[in-house]
Amino acid sequence: MSANSELLITHARVATLGAEPQLIEDGALLIRGDRIAALGATAELAAQYPHAQRWDAGGQLVMPAAICAHTHFYGAFARGMAIPGEPAANFPQILERLWWRLDKALTPEDVRYSALVCLVDAVKHGTTTLIDHHASPNAIDGSLNVIAEAVQQAGVRASLCYEVTDRDGPERARAGIAENVRFAKALRARPNPLLAAAFGLHASLTLSDATLADCIAANSDLGMGFHVHVAEDVADEEDSLRKSGKRVAHRLRDAGILGPKTIACHCVHVDDGEIAALAETGTWVTHQPRSNMNNAVGVAPVEKMLRAGVNVALGNDGFSNQMFAEMKAAYLVHKLARRDPRVMPGDLVFRIAYAENARLARIFWPDTTLGELTVGASADLVFLDYHPTTPLTAGNLPWHILFGLEASAITATVCAGRVLMRDRQLLTLDEEAITARSRELAQAAWKRL
Repeated sequence: MSANSELLITHARVATLGAEPQLIEDGALLIRGDRIAALGATAELAAQYPHAQRWDAGGQLVMPAAICAHTHFYGAFARGMAIPGEPAANFPQILERLWWRLDKALTPEDVRYSALVCLVDAVKHGTTTLIDHHASPNAIDGSLNVIAEAVQQAGVRASLCYEVTDRDGPERARAGIAENVRFAKALRARPNPLLAAAFGLHASLTLSDATLADCIAANSDLGMGFHVHVAEDVADEEDSLRKSGKRVAHRLRDAGILGPKTIACHCVHVDDGEIAALAETGTWVTHQPRSNMNNAVGVAPVEKMLRAGVNVALGNDGFSNQMFAEMKAAYLVHKLARRDPRVMPGDLVFRIAYAENARLARIFWPDTTLGELTVGASADLVFLDYHPTTPLTAGNLPWHILFGLEASAITATVCAGRVLMRDRQLLTLDEEAITARSRELAQAAWKRL
């Protein structure tokens, strides 16, 4: 849509979310440019805006699009890949046998199509804002530009970074630092409202004190937040104690990595002292329950962190961009782990997935309101063909999502006023062509690997 164009969505059940959530029956919303300009009853808005282009929702549920706080586009080619030898017995072996072999096999074209595959998935499942963490050790230079081009093609919103690590030697560590700096500077020279940058780091267990110091120095004039895995597995804590005599969060805090713009992913094995450090520094923690279960690393102490004042958001760590599935996993796994049905209630999961993820997104897009349908908010929304057999209200929507809704109900996706999918038809991405080329590239990557 152009800056002055108007689109009036009518005859929807509008779930606004936000500080004062409403469910507007036979509701309407006016999109002007990339923002929501008006909300109300269909009859009222249709009379006020008779010349606006119309889109009849036909009674579908319309609600804010999803946000993913941490993902890995580069992992798309791992689907269905068989790793020779005995199955990995622990998380370090998973890294060494799968992820650190796959990322080395990626070419620039692989990077592009891995991103496109994930972006098709995101649009189809109503996720319009993603915070990505990239690695391709043999294709570092310009890799963030390749991903940015795919993001722009899809029409979604993304923050990008390259994960700096020492595991591939000092030359590649320096190249990773340079890629973060280059991309951030290029984006500042030519801003794009749907793109943002962070400074990526892999994890404490693959970063020396010298490299951490180099990253701090390289970022000193840019002032970006860091995006780093923290205490995902107990091996990260053991490594940090051997290296520094400090637990991971304390080591990163003392190095200058933690802070209100930094994302600390996972934090499964942080102790009370580390939780206090995360809270005191204002650092963001992202929770990825499906990945944590898959890697058998444990369950993050999310409620304990929240009680201590830590900012917690919800990501997917490269799993599908069906954020409803991530919400359901978060709702269930804590109950199982604690053997207590009261923990991680549905409204808390919902708040993390929408309100807290939207707060995190404001680090990258400070003038953009996401996660709610209110006047002035970004027009990021989804249509769901969901007609429940029980009452649906603003108050019980979280439990409808957890127990009644699936991402397959999504029929339309809009990001910043641009329609990316309508009637389940992708409008910005050619899924058939992307799938065909991805299959060819993945097969070649598997052979190299």
